[in-house]
Amino acid sequence: MAAVAVLGPIVALAQTQIYDPKTRTWVDYDKKKARQYYARNNLPPEAFRMQTVPFRTAEPPGTIIIDGNQHFLYLTQPGGQAIRYGIGVGREGFGWAGIVRVGRMAEWPTWTPPAEMVARDANAAKWAAGMPGGPDNPLGARALYLFDGNQDTIYRIHGTAEPWTIGLDVSSGCIRMNNNDITDLYSRIKIGAKVIVLMQGAALYKGV
Repeated sequence: MAAVAVLGPIVALAQTQIYDPKTRTWVDYDKKKARQYYARNNLPPEAFRMQTVPFRTAEPPGTIIIDGNQHFLYLTQPGGQAIRYGIGVGREGFGWAGIVRVGRMAEWPTWTPPAEMVARDANAAKWAAGMPGGPDNPLGARALYLFDGNQDTIYRIHGTAEPWTIGLDVSSGCIRMNNNDITDLYSRIKIGAKVIVLMQGAALYKGV
């Protein structure tokens, strides 16, 4: 993988907040509240559900733009629109930003944890040779493998077996989506799609 150029320290991201229509206020949204919300509704909060929104950008339709701070992934559409999906992003110390492309796509992919994760995570270590695809696989139903040129960056946009984590800073740098959303996104894009990742205070993978 190409060297990551760090521009200053990687800082803690702001606490995720969601809008409460009952109180008409913004409230903090943490791991405990996320699990409780999902247990009650079997869905993430409305803001993190797939929807079409106005979106101004010079990027052509079919571009993926990730706003890591707000936990949104946008797929640009014609006519100043985008399909917006909720996402989970890298926890503190694992955020990154850059311009990459979709280099490979897979359905129900095998998960092979990188050597660094195997070294620090006992659960990952038992799958060092690869975990077969399926509903319990951390990559979920689909995976988009992000490349810098022809080189795999090790970062992915993928599904998840933990749908309540959408809207949180939870991953080791990958972008996670619920399985329905990643399946929808997967059906709309092709290999070579441009991916722009924006995240304040993150390591810079490639210039934006």
